[in-house]
Amino acid sequence: MDPIYKNITSNKRWTYLFFSFYAIIICLIGYLIGMYYNSPIMGLVFGLIIFALILLGSYYGGQSIITSMSGGNKISKKDEPYLYNTVEALSIAAGVPMPKLYMISTDVPNAFASGRDPKNASITVTTGLVEKLDRLELEGVIAHEMAHIRNYDILIATVAVVLAGTFVFLGYMARYSVYGGALRGGNRNGSAGLIFLILFIVLVLLAPLFAQLLKFAISRKREFLADATGADLTGYPEGLASALEKISTMQKSKSKISNMALNGIYIINPAIGDNSGSRFFSTHPPTEERIKRLREMEFIDSKSNITPLNNDKTVYKVGATPDNEKVAENGYLVCEKCGGFYKLQPDKSPDDFEQCQCGGKLEYRDKI
Repeated sequence: MDPIYKNITSNKRWTYLFFSFYAIIICLIGYLIGMYYNSPIMGLVFGLIIFALILLGSYYGGQSIITSMSGGNKISKKDEPYLYNTVEALSIAAGVPMPKLYMISTDVPNAFASGRDPKNASITVTTGLVEKLDRLELEGVIAHEMAHIRNYDILIATVAVVLAGTFVFLGYMARYSVYGGALRGGNRNGSAGLIFLILFIVLVLLAPLFAQLLKFAISRKREFLADATGADLTGYPEGLASALEKISTMQKSKSKISNMALNGIYIINPAIGDNSGSRFFSTHPPTEERIKRLREMEFIDSKSNITPLNNDKTVYKVGATPDNEKVAENGYLVCEKCGGFYKLQPDKSPDDFEQCQCGGKLEYRDKI
């Protein structure tokens, strides 16, 4: 089965398309404003400038804005050594710098990542997440957020949130333009001016809907990909699947973390506690579908019986390697068909092996 990975290229194309659509809407609004005031080119230029300023503002200041809105407090290793060590280990596995850590004081378990790139990123968790999840579940959630950081989803989410808020601001501008211009008797270009005014008003009224739909679409696709990447980091999809199952039942419609502007960046939408609304307007894919996909992913299962490859007596079942057995730095070859693995010896190379003894394809991994 395809465990989501083939969607990566498609996700990137859709992201560029969505942001281009944002730019078109803002520039079109600026153009219509310019036509109403007999200066369409200036209006278009104004729209482009606004879009550029929004991108720059969200790029350099988005993380601080989101952290402040969430109410999280920065924590250190001394404050939460268990959580800190978990994040530190997974950041090493993901190959990204250790992100800053923030914690929100609430018993509702949840988490999100923010920032502009792996070097300027943070992970925010609630106290309920640390208290109510076991070790494997917590690792699954942190790995999911680490995947958002590594995949640069944090920048995309931050910009999407800021752009969506921009359309709300444009709505206020539209009302000001109508009351401040049209109601004072302003008549630009006669009937043509009236037509453009109507188009402008309709566009601004629909813009918030477009903004939300675009943000939702980005969020849904990115959540699926982060689930897959996070499961790959831990090598244990069931940990994240179990965490999603547990977290989704503990959300409250009115909680400290419920915020319409930020709901889309949490691993589980805090508004899931409110059963009203359509899935069409949900910021996340259905939790049941996410869990189903995770449990269908083909990873090494620590509870499965594994057949040693090439009858190598030094190979043990996953999770059953003796404490005094050093893990070879040469890495492992893992069979995609039977799940068996072969620990490479110092004098061996992955190129020395064509396929598993069962006929399956061998994949190299530096650790299991």
